[in-house]
Amino acid sequence: MRNPLSKTIVGIQPSGIRKFFDIVNEMDDAISLGVGEPDFDTPWHIRDEGIYSLEKGRTFYTSNAGLKELKTEISRYLERKCSVSYDPDHEIIVTVGGSEAIDLAMRAMLDPGDEVLIPQPSFVSYLPCAALAGGVPAVIELKAEHEFRLTAEELRAAITPKSKLLVLPFPNNPTGSIMRREDLEEIAKVVLEHDLYLLSDEIYAELTYGEEAHVTIASLPGMRERTILINGFSKAYAMTGWRLGYACGPQLILEQMLKIHQYAIMCAPTTSQYAAVEALRNGDADVEKMRNEYDARRRYLLHRFREMGIPCFEPYGAFYMFPCIKKFGMTSEEFAERLLECEKVAVVPGTAFGAGGEGFVRVSYASSLSDLKKAAEHIERFVRRLECV
Repeated sequence: MRNPLSKTIVGIQPSGIRKFFDIVNEMDDAISLGVGEPDFDTPWHIRDEGIYSLEKGRTFYTSNAGLKELKTEISRYLERKCSVSYDPDHEIIVTVGGSEAIDLAMRAMLDPGDEVLIPQPSFVSYLPCAALAGGVPAVIELKAEHEFRLTAEELRAAITPKSKLLVLPFPNNPTGSIMRREDLEEIAKVVLEHDLYLLSDEIYAELTYGEEAHVTIASLPGMRERTILINGFSKAYAMTGWRLGYACGPQLILEQMLKIHQYAIMCAPTTSQYAAVEALRNGDADVEKMRNEYDARRRYLLHRFREMGIPCFEPYGAFYMFPCIKKFGMTSEEFAERLLECEKVAVVPGTAFGAGGEGFVRVSYASSLSDLKKAAEHIERFVRRLECV
């Protein structure tokens, strides 16, 4: 028989995160610090709006690009939060999560052989999405000494004549690193110099800590017309299961993304869209409450790692830490496996997010403070034993 499988698909590796999730699901009393998902319930008024939409019989398709009402709220939200404006009718598409938006952007923009510059460690989907779109992933390894930020020098060194699209994954999963305005301004100069386009994944934008608010590169001079801004409702509003995201960008690109979305998806879930309207109109207080709770957990966990003598830079974004475990003389996967086996605490090996994650593990603080305290005790007991060997 003829081989029924695509060589491209066969060549893509499964997510390295799932292995540990599957193990944890079979263990009793395991504490998981590996899940990239808020531990909060979706705020009640948002759920209530979704329920009300069902009670009113709003169970039909929306337009392919999404509810006009929702796109208008997205436009208002980005203008007041990020100082960047998009036309709801032509420059915004509502998608099935931010992940679909990433896929649409790459498929709409890439021809076979086009290079996609992907800073790593970063979200696991960028590289396979680039490959599925016919692009050639070109990894830029971010460095711990720069707190895993992308520097203009690193970007410039990675560019070739085939480079077309730069993925900008900040605030970052898995490291928690962010890019300040001055960092983005330097990146923007290189982007203009080499005529690149940008995919800016800002799904964790609301989860930025410290005195400086999140800055989107699309708000900088010359960047809006080169940027596809990706965001969604999963992280900020604790709406992971609602599967709702969006993409904003130039009409020229969005029109092509919409064609793919029409044929592959039709439209995002109607109930989720009505709930998202409520989230954007009345959800700021919920976001602030959750962000403050994450911030308290962030500061606690950073303090505990430093007490244990485990090096960890201070992350100012998302809900992850990326402590360095190189001093224990084992790979990231070995460390994660032994910690799970010995202390029933699950973290994710840094290599699940690219080869540059070797020597680190991702620790999520999207868990209750009581669970974090218990997990920290177990981790400390584990590393003390390692130090005595």
